[in-house]
Amino acid sequence: MSPFFVMSLLFGLTFGQTASLCAPSEYTIHVEKRECAYCLAINTTICAGFCMTRDSNGKKLLLKSALSQNVCTYKEMQYRTALIPGCPHHTLPYYSYPVAVSCKCGKCNTDYSDCVRDRLRTNYCTKPQKLCNV
Repeated sequence: MSPFFVMSLLFGLTFGQTASLCAPSEYTIHVEKRECAYCLAINTTICAGFCMTRDSNGKKLLLKSALSQNVCTYKEMQYRTALIPGCPHHTLPYYSYPVAVSCKCGKCNTDYSDCVRDRLRTNYCTKPQKLCNV
């Protein structure tokens, strides 16, 4: 291999990682249970941002597995648990949620990520709100 080719390849790999703007971002989750008196607003972090993808012009010649695009997803996460206030004794008042520690560009894993954005869902409270800072 020529030195020019090797340097171009290394530059492309390095630039591809630096051009990806995938990082933990602040996000507020609103959680409520029918039995509880309050809605809990939880400040946490999620993975969000831009990931470089390469789309081939020869789509019909490639396998479907080669056509997947990278998304901003969790590299490392922790789960935390919050207490929903105003719940009766017979109701479990706990809610566990993920906190993004670090993120990466990669394939979306449906075991712990929602890979499709549902535009009909809303993120708000219908009951009086309490705030939980993480």
